[in-house]
Amino acid sequence: MTSQQTLAPAGATASAPRQWGLLLVLAANMLIDALEVSTQTVAMPSIRTDLDLPLTAAQWTMSGFAVGFGGFMLFGGRLVVLLGRRRVYLAGLLGFAAASLAAGLTSDIRLLIATRVVKGCCAALTAPTGLAIITTAFREGPERSRAVSVYTLFGASGFTAGLLLSGLLTPVDWHWTMAFPAPVVLVLFAFGLRLVPGGAPPAGRPGSDIAGALAFTGWLLALTGAIVSLPGRGWGDPRVAGCFALAAVLLTAFVAVEHATPSPLLVGRVLRNGPLVRSAIGAAALNGSYLGLLFVATFQLQSMPGWTPFRTGLAFLPASLPLAVTALSSGRMVSRFGPPRLIAAGALSTVAGYALYPRGAAPASYATGVLPTMLLVGAGFVLSFAALNTQAVSGVPAAERATAGGTFQTAVQTGAAVMLALVAALCAHRGGPAAPDYGRALALVTAVGGLGLLVALTGLLPPRTRRRDEDGDPQP
Repeated sequence: MTSQQTLAPAGATASAPRQWGLLLVLAANMLIDALEVSTQTVAMPSIRTDLDLPLTAAQWTMSGFAVGFGGFMLFGGRLVVLLGRRRVYLAGLLGFAAASLAAGLTSDIRLLIATRVVKGCCAALTAPTGLAIITTAFREGPERSRAVSVYTLFGASGFTAGLLLSGLLTPVDWHWTMAFPAPVVLVLFAFGLRLVPGGAPPAGRPGSDIAGALAFTGWLLALTGAIVSLPGRGWGDPRVAGCFALAAVLLTAFVAVEHATPSPLLVGRVLRNGPLVRSAIGAAALNGSYLGLLFVATFQLQSMPGWTPFRTGLAFLPASLPLAVTALSSGRMVSRFGPPRLIAAGALSTVAGYALYPRGAAPASYATGVLPTMLLVGAGFVLSFAALNTQAVSGVPAAERATAGGTFQTAVQTGAAVMLALVAALCAHRGGPAAPDYGRALALVTAVGGLGLLVALTGLLPPRTRRRDEDGDPQP
């Protein structure tokens, strides 16, 4: 078959080897996207030392990816509608490979940050497309369910794989943690040329809303930059004030553009969906607080004698591995207990873990200081991760589920970017580069986790009470 031939539509007969080859390409790319943050989590202390960076600059190797991912997530879904899944997906793969190669060849922090943002933007093109391709390439029923399960398993395993891989690559040279995706993604691109299906363009195409996408991404970049500039410059510095002012202007522009355009990226009626909003806030709090904890723990552990990057990656496995192991059974658990109860239980578990984490300069012992937190956080992800995703889209009309899913993922990545900036700024605020102030950062991590718990508890209110809280007046 040539690259222009497409897979049979859902419900039709298609070549099983070709279908599962496509699934392998999509799932492997999902794995690469998922491990992008965890590889930099472990490598960050080495990058900081090698380039002589402050904490507030080093955090960009993690948050830059989240800024690009969150800023362009909704726009990526819109491009799929305008240009087609095949074009967008393959373009995303090529851009990701090019940015990975550039990152692996540079030691300039400005270029490094730029490549991280670009990689996040490219992931925002492929992430909303992969699952959509699966729904058209596999028949509805057991066949599609198996394909989605494989795709989900790869995604859930990515963070764990990144911890271990980075632990192996960082001692050789941290540049490899940046560059290794390039050859892998190029191989996926080569297979994707033959396997990723095309499709007829939709009958009615919406506007692109590129202005809205650029305004939102610019707002997130400006806000993150303003936060991390505070420790070294203070509130009165013109650069800090300028960044905050720019962030305010861009956010205002984004709201204005979304109100004015006939095809907004953020649909108002979707944002008025109570379960979606609760899920978005809860997931942003969960993801942001967890990455904030890992930011602190990474620097703490690797400052202790004998703690190599690989040992650090192993230390974080109890928090990430359980989700990968239980990924295939998470749907049954959600069906049995319901999303609200699982989300609340998961949030409670993570907050308990944060509260137990030692507030000193470094844990006295991994077994008593770090491991209990990692186990509780791991349990929290097992309980709430799938439930948050399910609750976000379950009550949304089918025609708006793609927008709802994009909104949910945008909140997750926005929470990560802002939280990492805040944690880095608090660490650097008083302690300075030689003695970071981890206690204040950990207090913020616990508080944000607590916010997620409070939001989750509102989902347990009786429907009548919850509806009154969401709509502002009692319901009949």
